[in-house]
Amino acid sequence: MYFFIGNLALLEIWFTSSTSTKMLVILSSDRRTISVGGCFAQSSFYFALGVAEFALLVVMSFDRYVAICQPLRYAAIMKHRLCIHLVAAVWVMGFAFLSYHLVLLSKLTFCGLNKIEHFFCDNTPLFQLSCSDTSLLWKTESVFILFIVLPSLCLTLASYTSIFFCILQMPAASGRKKAFATCFSHLTTLAIVYGSCIALYSCPSGHVSLETNRIVALLNTVLYPFLNPFIYSLRNKAVMLALKEAMARATAQLFP
Repeated sequence: MYFFIGNLALLEIWFTSSTSTKMLVILSSDRRTISVGGCFAQSSFYFALGVAEFALLVVMSFDRYVAICQPLRYAAIMKHRLCIHLVAAVWVMGFAFLSYHLVLLSKLTFCGLNKIEHFFCDNTPLFQLSCSDTSLLWKTESVFILFIVLPSLCLTLASYTSIFFCILQMPAASGRKKAFATCFSHLTTLAIVYGSCIALYSCPSGHVSLETNRIVALLNTVLYPFLNPFIYSLRNKAVMLALKEAMARATAQLFP
């Protein structure tokens, strides 16, 4: 579990850095410009890391399914080698989509005033600035939804549905309550990330207003990564104990 959480933390750092770093520069200075290459790189890393995150959420939901529904077989199923292979597949999927997205963006041409009404280079404002035909690029968003987002959502929900049925069969009421609370927290974060993604990219016709795009994108790029540490780590007693010990050692060093 901690192996997957560590990879999720690394992925979230990259994911938020791909958009929030430039946003902070814009907010703290008058540098409100970005090069075309930088814009393409930002957009590609945003979507590639998003693909990797969806795949990792599926892997983590399967890990939770095995841990709760097949506890006696967990060590035999989730071997270290299998975990490494699953995580490697997650990162390969992400960077494969990165290359694919960069190739598509390289076909765009721009003319006139290139002003993006957004805090990062999302597809909608970027495509609207292009002078070239973007119909193929809009179709890639349909592919993104149909073959990446929806299948990962279905697999994740299937795992959690099985987990819910296993929880209902637990004899102890306290155990059921604790397990339900954890699953509800996980499903809340999943609802944010999947809901925001589907709201943004399920209508590839470009009819989504930029104001709506910006608000929903903030949920996906800021709120969801902010909640993840509380959901996956800070609710865990072992992690909280280790955090308190680290803070105590740091305080002792600063104020001997």
